[in-house]
Amino acid sequence: MNRALIVIDVQESFLHMPDWEFASRPDIVAQVGRLVGAARGRGDEVVWILGSRPGAGTVFDPALGHVRLMEGLVPLESEPVFTKTAHNAFTTTGLHQYLTVRGIRRLTVCGIRTEQCCETTTRIASDLGFDVDFAIDATVTTPIPHRDASLRLPFSRLMDDPRTLRVEEIIARTEYVLAGRFATIRTVDQLTQL
Repeated sequence: MNRALIVIDVQESFLHMPDWEFASRPDIVAQVGRLVGAARGRGDEVVWILGSRPGAGTVFDPALGHVRLMEGLVPLESEPVFTKTAHNAFTTTGLHQYLTVRGIRRLTVCGIRTEQCCETTTRIASDLGFDVDFAIDATVTTPIPHRDASLRLPFSRLMDDPRTLRVEEIIARTEYVLAGRFATIRTVDQLTQL
């Protein structure tokens, strides 16, 4: 079965956000690098996705220069880089067509954020008929403040709020909702031995 590794939003934008110091996997580049090396070694496709919000004036606005892969991640010339403007990697890109034309039916998903772009892409991929391995320890999330919290507070103060959802809780929730429904949850160690 043809396989592809989908690397989602492992981009400089996140390094400029106030919550990054609380990220679950600051070593994301190393984890993704292991998956990329294994995929290339097997002859699998590697597909890179960047999240972009043109005109937003945020770290996701390409005009500010942060919509690029984190240092240490370099696509080969033959590896496509898609830019998306939606949470999932399919809706605003040619990813589905790219995979279908190549006969790819199994995906490994990794990247940033665990519960947002990675989980959403996984759900869509499953609905489109792909078999998905979710590389749980090659995804990153950050704490999520309660919906009623004041976002004007420094993020360190939001961490003092007991209603703030911790990274461990977010990761566990993603594992529970994806496993057996939308994906197989795997570790980098498991995926590099396939």
